[in-house]
Amino acid sequence: MKITIDGPSGAGKSTIAKLLAKKLNLTYLDTGTMYRAVALYLLENGYDNFEDEECLKNYLNDIDISFKDDKIYLFDRDISSDIRMEKIGMIASDISKYIPVREKLVDMQRDIAKKTDIIMDGRDTGTVVLKDADYKFYLTADVDKRAERRLNQLGVEYTTDEFNKIKNDLSTRDYNDMNRKVSPLKVADDGIIIDNTSLTIDETIKKIINIIEGKNVI
Repeated sequence: MKITIDGPSGAGKSTIAKLLAKKLNLTYLDTGTMYRAVALYLLENGYDNFEDEECLKNYLNDIDISFKDDKIYLFDRDISSDIRMEKIGMIASDISKYIPVREKLVDMQRDIAKKTDIIMDGRDTGTVVLKDADYKFYLTADVDKRAERRLNQLGVEYTTDEFNKIKNDLSTRDYNDMNRKVSPLKVADDGIIIDNTSLTIDETIKKIINIIEGKNVI
């Protein structure tokens, strides 16, 4: 079985996909962390020659991204915490519009999916990476709720200024993801939209499982 979950940042994709993977005994792949890993790699190495596609493609040839025990590694370094900085998320959103970056990671993601039953989340898993997935979900929520969740995820004390900053960052990323020329964020033609603004994590998971088991139709 192959399942994809796409949607904007802060919609709970990673949390829900990870829990679903355990319940359904599937391999879990967070494709967004792979873009964050590339963003960190490029940032730390001072690379910014994005317009030269051949140069960028060659530069990415040697990058090594791997997963072990729910952690992501850049070469032999655990970067699970480093890539969660908001700055890295914004850079990841920006570099995802470049063809060499997407081609490199999509190839890696498809190779992983060939070897196992899988659930993966991201921005284009249902529209590009796994077009033949058995189930394609598009998870979303209003931006205020997503900003609130992101604050909680980061463990940041709630203030109006901090909330507005996170909300603005999410809105900017939404625009960038939905309007890039290459693999924009959108609902797959056969995708199932789930708005979980007013749903808990457990309720969202139950809804998805009901759909998979044929007990519920949206």
